[in-house]
Parts: sequence; structure tokens; C-alpha cells
Amino acid sequence: MVDSNEVIRKYADYLVNGNDEKSDYLGLIKKLAAAGSPISAENRLIIESVYHLLFNEIKNNRHDPQQRISFGTSGWRGILGKDINVRSVAQVTTAIVEMYEAIDTETELTGLLGVKSSAEAKVRGCVLGFDNRFAGPLLANVVAGVLVRAGFKVHYAGESTTGVLSAAVLMQKAAFSINLTPSHNPLDYGGYKFNAADGGPAAGPVTERITQNAQRIVMTESGIDSRCIPEMGSVLDRTSVVSIDSLDCWRELIKQNEKVHGLSLGHIVSSFKHSTDIALVVDCVHGASRLHIKSLLDGCTTPRLTVLRDSVDITFGGVAPEPSTANMRNAVAILGQSSARFKIGAIIDPDGDRIRFTDGQTEVGMNQFGAMAYHYLHEYKKRKGPVAKTVATSNLANSIAAKLGEKVFELSVGFKNFKPVIGEAVVLFEESDGISILGHTPEKDAYIGLMLALDMVLTTGLNLGDYLTEIEKEYGTYYPDRDSVVVSLKGPALLSQLARLEAYAVGSRVLVGAEEKTIAEVISVDGRKMIFEDGSWLMIRPSGTEPKVRFYVESRTQKGTADLVDAAKKMLKEIEVLI
Repeated sequence: MVDSNEVIRKYADYLVNGNDEKSDYLGLIKKLAAAGSPISAENRLIIESVYHLLFNEIKNNRHDPQQRISFGTSGWRGILGKDINVRSVAQVTTAIVEMYEAIDTETELTGLLGVKSSAEAKVRGCVLGFDNRFAGPLLANVVAGVLVRAGFKVHYAGESTTGVLSAAVLMQKAAFSINLTPSHNPLDYGGYKFNAADGGPAAGPVTERITQNAQRIVMTESGIDSRCIPEMGSVLDRTSVVSIDSLDCWRELIKQNEKVHGLSLGHIVSSFKHSTDIALVVDCVHGASRLHIKSLLDGCTTPRLTVLRDSVDITFGGVAPEPSTANMRNAVAILGQSSARFKIGAIIDPDGDRIRFTDGQTEVGMNQFGAMAYHYLHEYKKRKGPVAKTVATSNLANSIAAKLGEKVFELSVGFKNFKPVIGEAVVLFEESDGISILGHTPEKDAYIGLMLALDMVLTTGLNLGDYLTEIEKEYGTYYPDRDSVVVSLKGPALLSQLARLEAYAVGSRVLVGAEEKTIAEVISVDGRKMIFEDGSWLMIRPSGTEPKVRFYVESRTQKGTADLVDAAKKMLKEIEVLI
């Protein structure tokens, strides 16, 4: 490790000696990580030194979080050290403990949480894990310390993925899970996901309750105890903390529900291992999935399986660790060198709840893959029933369902909004690369997506791009896209400004490219989705996790998507959200 004092002197714009509050440790780490690829040996030493300073801030920070604690569509996220630290994580965990202790007097919590009493919740306990983020073991042990002191059993999974932890909740019959992850957010973020007894994202009233409890605890300076602060990397040596193999739980859940969803894990893995004409490239972007992929595929290695970015790197090599076209390039390059007839490339985010595909020629995002999965399970596996998708997702699935004579559930953004259709919908998916299926967990899961893709290719004898082409020939072609803009407004002020979009009502004319289009339908279940007479649409909504406004578009022509994106930005300027 380099001399910390020398680092502080050299980077005085980021570091203030002895002052964590004024130091921007993660800003400097991001700068050094992005300075070149691969990261130079010198910069790695400096990064290691700065992480040491950040660790001290995470452990010792006694200030309130810079951003108020709030659970959005997928948990609580914030900046490591400044927002996410030992004190704040202990406070949020205390807020959850208080919620469960209130079950005995507030019976409405029983249905929301899936347990009948606080005593039952404590016996069933919590599945606890984290992704590859810095200080994950420390913060997990803080959570375990708070829970154990309150009388809860802890099923300790260690580093794992969101979908796998959700399966563990079901197989262990736990009361809830806590996963310390900010999902696909950049390296400076930490996060905290809470799932109840059904293994799925918590309902709105539950996250509101946790938020309210946590904010009150922060204000009263409570929720922290020195006994809840073990050293980083240590595991609490208590009889109430039991280590589990969460991936085994996931495998067992898939096997138990094979007759429900039609996927045979053993058959898929065996067919893959014995096929001489398939190449699979999985890019883990250094996330938690790197621990599972080879084991999941029964130890298979090259030439059939290549795992990329499977080393420990909490900086993610300086890239944004999300499924994206840019991050898919490595997989595409390797598939391009393969002579295999069938090719699958996949990229998985750090906590393994998002996945995107390629066959080396065609990139297949979840807008298309979710619709393909529905068609595959419905037509090849004969699993009849509706499809569920978020309102921001492509209408390709709508077209398929209409021709198959099935219903479509179109719900607000966020996987927790699928709760009313769990057990009925054959496939549940959202445009941001999340998917689950009938008979699986009510949580998005990259691994079930990967098994679907393998089974799809091996069964149909078609690469993903070719299968998509066949589907589009029968059900129509759709060109979705999405983007976002950072905004200064937030909370009620932002919602008030966005309400001005109501001026774009049915019958309004909107200039899209060089053509005026008429709004034929408006869906306002989540933001505002404006559907034009030709079937193209654009949707605008505030982000639930970041200071951004997101917009989603879909054209029936390839060129039209860019015009719709421009039209969405013009709308935001007209209502003065964008300056």
C-alpha cells in the first residue's frame, strides 16, 4: 500500500486530511479507475490506499446520511460512506426489526409480510447476503448483529445474487431477506434490498413503513450499538447465525417446480455439456455471478463456456457495471471468433438480477427476450396463460398475446408491482433486463433468464436472433429505446412539474421528427405513456432510485426511435424540467 499522507497531498482536490465529510474518496477512485483500461499498477495501489480511508469513514461516520433514507422501487441506495455506512445500515435494520415487532398489535402487517407474529418472524429468520461491493462483509455483519440481538435467526449466504437469495428465502422458509446491493449502480453506490416471506420485492406499504421508521430513528440518533460493529471480513460467531449454500437452494427450487414452468435444469445443463456445436460467453462484470456460473453449469469450461470478468474487482474495471451494448462488446468479440453453430452471449449485473443477450450478430434486450420467453414457454412448453410486463416495456409481447388469445397485464415500473399476478402470468419481465417465470421466485433473476436462453436455443435449433426474426415475421417488428436525463428538481417539486405533461392528452398533435402524430391513448399508471395512432409511443416518468427523469420510446420503424427520443426531450424542455 502507498503512503496515505502522500496520496492526500497529491490529490488535495479530493482528500482533506482527517475530514471524511469533506473528502470525496469515491470521486477520486472513479477518476483513477476510469483513467485507463486496464487500470495501471500505480493507480491500483493508490485506489487501495483510498479505499482504506473510505473503510474508516464507513465504520466511523456518525453524521446523518447526506440523502434522506428512502426505499424506492428496488430498495435503498446511496453513496458508500456518506449515506451507506455502519451507522445508517444499523439504523435501517433496526427499522425493520421494529416493523416486525409491531405485527403483534398491527394485524394489517401480517398479510403484507407473510408471517403471523413477531415470534414466528424471529424463528424463521432472515436470509442475509451482499454483492461484490466494498465493505459488504462488514455491513452484512452489522445487519446480522442487529438482528441477532433482537432475537432473529440469520441464514448467512455471504456474497450471492438477488435471485438466488430470493430462492433461499423460499427454500429455507425464512421470514425475509436482506441483500446489501445497489444493483447495477456505479462503484460509488451501496444499497439495501429487503424482500418479504414470498421472496419478492416488498409491497409499497412495507417500504413506506421501513422508510418512516428509519427516518425517525435517524432523527433520534438511535439504532447503533458498538457490539454491532465487527471487523471487516469476520463472521459473527453466534449460534443464531447459520451459513447456507444459497445456490443449492436455487437449484432445488428449480427442480421442485419443473412441472410448473417446464424447465428441467438437469436436462438443460446436460444438453449444454454434451453439445459439440454451442458456445456460451457469460460476462459477470466482476459481480456476484462470477461465483456461480461455472458451478451452475456443472463445471463446464471452454470451448463451450467462457466466463469474462470473473475476478475480484470492486471498481468494475472503471466501467458502469450494467447490461449494455458497450459492455457486451467483449462477448461479441469472442463469439465472432467461434466456429460453433449456436452462440449465446450474456452479460449480468453485479447482483445478478438483470441479464442481456447477444448471438454475436444480434443484441437481444429484455424488451425482445421477455416476449420470446413468453412465446417459447407458451408454444413449446405448452404453458398457457397471460404475460405480465411493465408499462415501459415493448408491445411485442402484447402482439404475441393478442394472437394467442391471452391477456396482458401491463403494470407500473418495478418488479414489486407484479405481486397481484404471481402464480398466474407465465412470464413476468421489465424493460430494464429483469425477468422471472411461473413457478419461480417473484423476483427478477438473471439465472432463470440464462437457463431459458440455453433451453430456447437447444430446443428450437435457432440462435436467439433467428428466433426473434421468426417471431417478428409473425407478430410484427418493434424498435424500443430508452434514455434518461439528470434533473435538479426532486420529490414533490419534480412531480408537480411533470404533471404539466397532462396537456398532452388524447387527440393532441406532437411533432415527431418531420411528422405530426396524434395521441390515440394515454396510460398514466406510472408516469405518462402516450401512444400514437400508428402504434408508436413514448413514456416519461421520474426515476425511483436516482435524481433523473427517464423516458422510454418504441417505434414501428428503426429510424423512428431516435425521433421519439428527441420528441420526449422536447416535451421535458416545454414543461421546464430540462433547461
